[in-house]
Amino acid sequence: MSKIKIMIDPGHGGRDPGAVANGLVEKDITLTIAREIREILLKNYDVLIRMTRDSDMFVSLEDRARLANSWGADYFISIHINAGGGTGFESFRHPHAAKHTGQFQACIHEGILGKITARDRGRKTANYAVLRLTKMAAVLTESYFIDHVEDSKKLKEASVIKAIATGHVVGLQEMLNLRLINESLTPRPRLVKVYRLLVDGVQVGAYGERENVMAQVNQFLDSAKKIEVERVE
Repeated sequence: MSKIKIMIDPGHGGRDPGAVANGLVEKDITLTIAREIREILLKNYDVLIRMTRDSDMFVSLEDRARLANSWGADYFISIHINAGGGTGFESFRHPHAAKHTGQFQACIHEGILGKITARDRGRKTANYAVLRLTKMAAVLTESYFIDHVEDSKKLKEASVIKAIATGHVVGLQEMLNLRLINESLTPRPRLVKVYRLLVDGVQVGAYGERENVMAQVNQFLDSAKKIEVERVE
């Protein structure tokens, strides 16, 4: 039985610091949050986790998406801290994303807001590269504003960083109904099933609706030697 694959993407890194203000550097915060998410998930749930970076290194946006696609990730979360004169939390999905990506965004969004005290700036769409180039449900989160005095104070607190990470995990648990490793009860069905589409041995996408899977299958019928659809349990 296949395990759910989750790619965690700590924004920025290396020569790209992201936003810098109030003694904080975005690339450092995103890596800390991502590592915390990974730790919680691996300790408590039977899932597979990878990160686009696990140190202070530069990874291009294209390579971040490529890493997720080549691994065959089912879900992709890009972790960011906001800047630009606002306050609060917001999340993004691609404007042309499938329906289950919207469900994924809603779960992550509400999961985080349930763990932190922040203004809800809404669930939004954007043509960001990591959302556009990934072939699975992908969401980008922006937790607080690094250049807002009060937000930055929160970002300096270990308990808040932990809460942000925990909120991401709560969202994943809600979306996927992840079963605790030591839990013996049979879980209720997830909000959506996930179907992986493999063409000639290479995963080309992960979809939450049968109609989307079949539409993609039809595109490859004339050119592919082998087409496989795998339901992730």
